[in-house]
Amino acid sequence: MQIQVKDISKIYGTEESRVVALNHASMTIAAGDFISIMGPSGSGKSTLLHLISGLDSPTSGQVLYDDTDIHHGRDKTLSAFRRRKIGFIFQQFNLLPVLTARENIMMPLLLDKKQPDKTYLEELSSLLGLGDRLSHLPHELSGGQQQRVAIARALITKPDIIFADEPTGNLDSKSGGEVMKMLCDIREKMKKTLVIITHDTRIADMAERRFTIIDGELAEVTA
Repeated sequence: MQIQVKDISKIYGTEESRVVALNHASMTIAAGDFISIMGPSGSGKSTLLHLISGLDSPTSGQVLYDDTDIHHGRDKTLSAFRRRKIGFIFQQFNLLPVLTARENIMMPLLLDKKQPDKTYLEELSSLLGLGDRLSHLPHELSGGQQQRVAIARALITKPDIIFADEPTGNLDSKSGGEVMKMLCDIREKMKKTLVIITHDTRIADMAERRFTIIDGELAEVTA
């Protein structure tokens, strides 16, 4: 699946309170791409990712998945599309505290009234080092383990594309490095498209294509 981001902008407020969070950004994401988007806090990174993934709508411009503009349809249709085609990894783990790791991972499938592929669940759990932690509640897991549960949740529906918003932002350097290595290994093994935003140059440099965003202006790094 190819994604075309065409001249999208996001503007908040009017007149004196007008803020241009994203300014006429364009990019093409091909199937299998590994892309990093780097920029300082407040530069528009999360805004861009939310627009591309359908979590928010642009003020102007288009986001096309193949030939479908995801922002010109019913909200219910977009929600179903996101659940089935997109995996999103947040900086905050966003795990439900009363559910076990296994139940948190399965949640996107249950929302679609589907049962998990047990073999695939076991494979994911093994790749992420969670095989003996699936019955634990989030508070019984370390930060790195919670983020690995969040990664498994993003992948359980076998999405076409994975978006990651500062996935190591709440982790120490060691745990963050372990999580990124696992995510990159899984992406390579499963041939997934991965778009990650970060302020960490080490993570950005792992990607095959790199972009920067400053004050809402997106540019690809070509050197």
